[in-house]
Amino acid sequence: MTFGSKIKQLREDLQLPQRVVASALELDTPMYSRIELGRRTAKRTQIPILAKLLQIDETELVTLWLADKFIAAIGTETELAPKAFKVALEKSKK
Repeated sequence: MTFGSKIKQLREDLQLPQRVVASALELDTPMYSRIELGRRTAKRTQIPILAKLLQIDETELVTLWLADKFIAAIGTETELAPKAFKVALEKSKK
C-alpha cells in the first residue's frame, strides 16, 4: 500500500472530506488530492498532523512515506534495489 492510498483509505473510513484534511495541512484541496493520488509527496512535517487527524500511528505513516521515496528513487533499477538499500541502511547508521 502506498502512502497516498493509505491516507485516502483512512480519510474515507472516518468520512472526512478532502477539504478538511487539506485545511489541517494548510493546503488547498487540489494539492491534497495530488498527495492521495501519489502525484505529489507530502512533507515530513505534515505526517504528524495527518497521523493525529486520521487516528493512526505516526510510525506507520512515516514508514509508508519513506517506502514511496525509496521506490521513486530506484525507478526501474529494481534488480539493484536490495543492494542499494543495504548500502543506504549501513551509511545511515554512521
